[in-house]
Amino acid sequence: MHNAVAAHLPKWENFYIIVGSAGAALTGLQFVVIALIAEAAPRDSKRQVSAFGTPTVVHFCAVLLLGAILSAPWGALSNVALAIGASGLAGVAYVGIVIKRARLQTGYKPDLGDWVWHTALPLFSYTAIVLAAIVLQRSPASSLFVIGGAALLLLFTGIHNAWDAVTYIAVGEWKSAK
Repeated sequence: MHNAVAAHLPKWENFYIIVGSAGAALTGLQFVVIALIAEAAPRDSKRQVSAFGTPTVVHFCAVLLLGAILSAPWGALSNVALAIGASGLAGVAYVGIVIKRARLQTGYKPDLGDWVWHTALPLFSYTAIVLAAIVLQRSPASSLFVIGGAALLLLFTGIHNAWDAVTYIAVGEWKSAK
């Protein structure tokens, strides 16, 4: 194994296993949230789900993917950097799609908090991942902290957004039952 890989990635293995496992478990829970939405929301809510629900699953899966990439037995940091960078770029592109979907849906008017949690924080996270991948070979210790922070931010963002969706449905259902 390349010395730089041997010196840095194993130190992070437990972190990424824990964070990646949390991403996987929360992905499953998000399926429960989507099932609740399907029962409680009108059938024309497909655009809202694709703008606000599906991205949460994508962010959880991105955390799982980062955990898998950084726990794999790589031979060189350049390969790790390429995989991480590609993941980050895919995330940046996906946030662009989310912004478009959120703007095109008409069933819910996002407020500033929605824009921050559903677009700005994920965009910040994925951009940080791309930048960390670019400098991973020159500064692996710092880059791994940035990637770890970005993964946690995506995880916490997903938790917030899933909770936001559940409370929105619960309050909406409570109001309609009164």
